[in-house]
Amino acid sequence: MVTEQDDSRKKSRNVITAFLLRAYRRFLKIRGNPHEIALGFALGLFVGMTPFMGFQTPIAVFFAAIFQWNKISSAAGVWISNPVTAPVLYGITYFVGAKMTGLTPSCNPAGSPEITVINLLQSTPEILMAMIFGGIIIGIPIAITGYFFSFSALKKYQDDIKIKLVKKKEKRTARKQQKKILKEKIYSD
Repeated sequence: MVTEQDDSRKKSRNVITAFLLRAYRRFLKIRGNPHEIALGFALGLFVGMTPFMGFQTPIAVFFAAIFQWNKISSAAGVWISNPVTAPVLYGITYFVGAKMTGLTPSCNPAGSPEITVINLLQSTPEILMAMIFGGIIIGIPIAITGYFFSFSALKKYQDDIKIKLVKKKEKRTARKQQKKILKEKIYSD
């Protein structure tokens, strides 16, 4: 028996799937060299792992412009960190960065009374540095992986488009040849 809750879950999954599929198709239709588009996307993924939410897109677009990579794909890549994924990503980057820098956790997840706004503000530089280091450490493999996946998808899409265009041109040429042969037959009779 299907309940209303199961039905609403299916609808929300369908909406999310449709949104992601539409975004993927739009990404494939970005015009340009697949290498430059993939580099821009990888840059966006890397910058998206930094703790500078709100400034990530301008940072990614700025560096994409400097390196002459695709600015649209860099802005798209930044959206790896969004309001839904940021708590998880930032938690992971903080944990990895804290381990790498030797920082002890600045707040107790059990909710001890030691946590105050003043204590958190005083430890902000250490937390931020841990998140930056963690973002770099996690961002590099994500960017490399993102480059290869996006490059292969873009290259395949663009190659498929080229093949379709060649087939259309061949059909058009064949039709012109047939018309020419028919005209010659009609005029020769």
